[in-house]
Amino acid sequence: MSAMQHAGLTDVYRARSNKLLAAALWSLAALGAVVTVLQAGVPGLRFAAPLVLMAWAGWALFWRPAVVVSDSGVELVNPVRRIGVPWEALAYVDTKYALTLGTGHGRFTAWAAPGPGALGARRARPEHLTGLPESSYGPQHTVRPGDLANTVSGQAAILVRRRWAERVESGAVAGGRVEETPVARRVAWGIVALGLVLTVATAVTLLS
Repeated sequence: MSAMQHAGLTDVYRARSNKLLAAALWSLAALGAVVTVLQAGVPGLRFAAPLVLMAWAGWALFWRPAVVVSDSGVELVNPVRRIGVPWEALAYVDTKYALTLGTGHGRFTAWAAPGPGALGARRARPEHLTGLPESSYGPQHTVRPGDLANTVSGQAAILVRRRWAERVESGAVAGGRVEETPVARRVAWGIVALGLVLTVATAVTLLS
């Protein structure tokens, strides 16, 4: 269930690296299932709980997370929670450790857009420093590593900042309402419950 109703053009950002990690876990789970059947036959699948947990983790931790940007605001889809931040509630965008939205009701971090490591910052080229939204730049036109256009957090931040600037410049976002505009939060209890069931089943399988 979405944390907010989106309107207008909607951009959904998922990091390519996260998709690759999800695919890797699914491949390992599938390989494990094949090996289990070859060694113990179909009855051996009763011990498949760890493989199913691995596949669940690939989906919940890496494939599901996203940053959704629309005319309504920004929705952060994290593993077991959705946070909907209307543009009126947004005070600032930070990328020190990950894409983080600052509001009058707290800071909310996007699981889908972590900040870069040292290697990601070193790979920056001049073109990754130019053409960014104006709010990406600090004093003396400096750019934080997490705002670089070649990083996961930077790419997500560009989507958010550009749409935010467009909405503000068009007069569609009323100023001075950061504190009074609510931020929607939804917990995906079904995903939590499934994860707990699979964890318990895995523990029972490994200990039996």
